[in-house]
Amino acid sequence: MSGPYVIRGSVVLPESELNWRFSRSSGPGGQHVNTADTRVELRFPLARTEALPPVWKERALERLADRLTEDGVLVVRADQHRSQWRNRETAAVRMAALLAEATAPPPPPRRRKRTPRRVNERRLQEKKRRGDLKRGRSRGGGWD
Repeated sequence: MSGPYVIRGSVVLPESELNWRFSRSSGPGGQHVNTADTRVELRFPLARTEALPPVWKERALERLADRLTEDGVLVVRADQHRSQWRNRETAAVRMAALLAEATAPPPPPRRRKRTPRRVNERRLQEKKRRGDLKRGRSRGGGWD
């Protein structure tokens, strides 16, 4: 693998807590596919980890609740590539990105702003103009 995978800031995926499993992939590869274990399953015990700050861990557990197994393990699978090494890279990068997104702080609340009076007036004038135009079509003047 190519070094530590940064979640955000100085927080990285701890190599000691990652659990790798390999199996045969159903993707491209011809006869090679029947003999090599190229599918990668990366498991990270999110509920038990000490690598994340408590606030981040809480946020991630809440946001990723539907993706966790019953014992709080986050699972990412990769089998796009013919090479196990590239699938490992893909799974680790995907795991780091998933955790980065899940631990991000919530966006600031949206503040409602008043619609400017001129905008409302212009909209109503346009509605009136369109209505008059359509009303003018039904008055039977024209195509005789």
